[in-house]
Amino acid sequence: MVEKVYVTYNQVHKLCQEAAPRILSDFRPTLMIAIGGGGYVPARILRSFLKQPGSPNIPIQAIGLSLYESLGTDAQIEEPGTKVTRTQWLDLRSLEMANLIGKDVLIVDEVDDTRTTLEYAVKELEKDVAEAAQQVGRGKETTRFSVFVLHNKDKVKKGILPKSMMDEGRYAAARTVGDVWINYPWEATDIEEHDRMAQSQTIE
Repeated sequence: MVEKVYVTYNQVHKLCQEAAPRILSDFRPTLMIAIGGGGYVPARILRSFLKQPGSPNIPIQAIGLSLYESLGTDAQIEEPGTKVTRTQWLDLRSLEMANLIGKDVLIVDEVDDTRTTLEYAVKELEKDVAEAAQQVGRGKETTRFSVFVLHNKDKVKKGILPKSMMDEGRYAAARTVGDVWINYPWEATDIEEHDRMAQSQTIE
């Protein structure tokens, strides 16, 4: 039986607030990419804490990747799939892709489980940005990617992030936890019941 852990909006807010100083110090992002749907809320909360006086808000772009598949026997339980599917992506020819060139880009997701989705996102974004840079004659500009997740599960990963990213400390998790099933508030259909469950079974 998989242990379920319930996380509240307040806890997510505080995790983002706590992580913001390190992100500002180590990553210094000029743009964020949220992986949908779990990365949308953390990215938006982070933006408030990353805002610097006299500077504009950090832009947020979005990509959609699907890895989890319903087991069918229990609608509340899902298991990792084996193939990453793009449900939303950046157009290589568009302004939004050109805006990534030469930037410090922070990729945001809610959980690093098998690392498969993060590996796909980083590899594909690096490849597409490099291609876009060549197309517009900006191939010498360096685009640097970093990753932030709310929770990293302490388990053997299937996916691999670039060695340079890990060696340079461009990966951060607000919390490292055991191999539990984390229920985030944006997945809840009854938020009051979700919060009641969180009162007795929480993750800091």
